[in-house]
Amino acid sequence: MSPPASPRFFTQREVACHCTKDSCWVLQGTRVYDVTAFLRMHPGGEALILRRSGKDVSQEMEGPPHRHSENARRWMEQYYIGELETDTEQAQTLRERRKNGEQTEGQTEKTTDKTVEDEDSPFNLCSAVDLDKDLVDWRKPLAWQVGHLGEKYDAWVHQPVDRPIRLFGNPLLEAGTKTSWYWVPVVWLPIVFYFSWHCYTTLAEGTTRIVLTSDFSIPVHKSIFPFLFLLGWFLWSFIEYCIHRFVFHMKPPAHNYYLITLHFLLHGQHHKSPFDGSRLVFPPGLASLVVGSFYIILRQTLPDILGICVFVGGLCGYVVYDMIHYYLHYGSPKRGSYMYNLKAYHVKHHFKHQRSGFGITTTFWDHPFDTVIPDEKF
Repeated sequence: MSPPASPRFFTQREVACHCTKDSCWVLQGTRVYDVTAFLRMHPGGEALILRRSGKDVSQEMEGPPHRHSENARRWMEQYYIGELETDTEQAQTLRERRKNGEQTEGQTEKTTDKTVEDEDSPFNLCSAVDLDKDLVDWRKPLAWQVGHLGEKYDAWVHQPVDRPIRLFGNPLLEAGTKTSWYWVPVVWLPIVFYFSWHCYTTLAEGTTRIVLTSDFSIPVHKSIFPFLFLLGWFLWSFIEYCIHRFVFHMKPPAHNYYLITLHFLLHGQHHKSPFDGSRLVFPPGLASLVVGSFYIILRQTLPDILGICVFVGGLCGYVVYDMIHYYLHYGSPKRGSYMYNLKAYHVKHHFKHQRSGFGITTTFWDHPFDTVIPDEKF
């Protein structure tokens, strides 16, 4: 994204004053960035940026420990606010040019501001997306536009931006695609607790048996419930990997409008706007279709109560998955912890390695399927 034609200028002292969570600025060369909104999103944690606030981060961008990807650099440009004042004479000249430009713009500002505000207000413009040069019109819902991108879609959808997405013009339809994170545990945990109680008390009655032949059956003790529960959780981790890799990351044919649109609705919109907080977890209404399907499959596959035991473990695994996924985008885990490494891994998936790193709650399945994000070495 190109910088503003007439940038603001700041002294080194002004930049150094912005060194808190409420206002954090950094430099890259002479370019000044207000990264306050990015603190919670940074894969290395907010402390790493705060320690470098008011300073030049050019060396950190180049590495070690790692060289930041082109997507990360493009993302950073959304926070550009001006230039560091280094040459007094040059800065004064640019200030005068900027002032003259502002006077010219001021003549039309009163007549155009209201129009722009009216156009953008329903779609919550909040970042430096170039509305005139982008491949889609961000002033309109995106769901029916992306299919026309064709061969440009794959590159476009993997260039993330920091702004919310509007998929549909209809308010009710749009609302059905969004949800707050807390609705996932509110809706699904009571079901997990109920089925867990139901399974355990049913097994405790001692009447459950696995019938092998008409003359032989094996009793199922209540102590087997934790193992069946964990089996369901383990199976969910595999399903999570498969859905993420083979469904969410399918590469739709460039000529197929409908498959491109479907991919964008399922997962492409998340990669385009990875920090849209209202789209980081599955809306319960949509998730219930998938949950219900797995329930029916397990009930038909496993004997009676055993299928429910495995199902409830898988459902609990899904709840944990959605909560971890939200935390990986907005949490600030302690450096060196499991969640810290998982967050860094997931952010690499978004910004650099979109064709690998499909594990969310664990990287376990990436190993046997050879989709582990490679370590960067220097």
